Amino acid sequence: MAEKNKVEVRIAGKDYTLVGCESEEYIQKVALYIDKKMTEIMRMNNKLSTSMASVLTAVNVADEYFKAQEEIASLSRELKSAKEEIERLKEENRRLANENAVISNKNTYYQLELAKREAELNEVRNTLEKSTRARI
Repeated sequence: MAEKNKVEVRIAGKDYTLVGCESEEYIQKVALYIDKKMTEIMRMNNKLSTSMASVLTAVNVADEYFKAQEEIASLSRELKSAKEEIERLKEENRRLANENAVISNKNTYYQLELAKREAELNEVRNTLEKSTRARI
């Protein structure tokens, strides 16, 4: 089990001792965030008691939390969709690479056939030319 840290913090002008497994820096960061939120709320309405400001701060932080959770869920769905699209595109790329290899092999075959036919044609032309010269 992780060691517990006792940290002295100040929130809304009052000192508190917080105990947690997180680092002292992290606990201070959380306390500073809450202090900032409470200060903002109390500045907007200086008639609020500390307990009322605490409840409003808790509601605001809970609202941020739920919105962040919704954003995480939305981003997770987008990530899943993007990964699926990447897999689909990889598969299409493999298929097209295979198709390209087949077409490239056919192209090579036809180029060789063309070269053979051109050589045969040249032979026929040479034979025809020799035959034509011999008759003259």
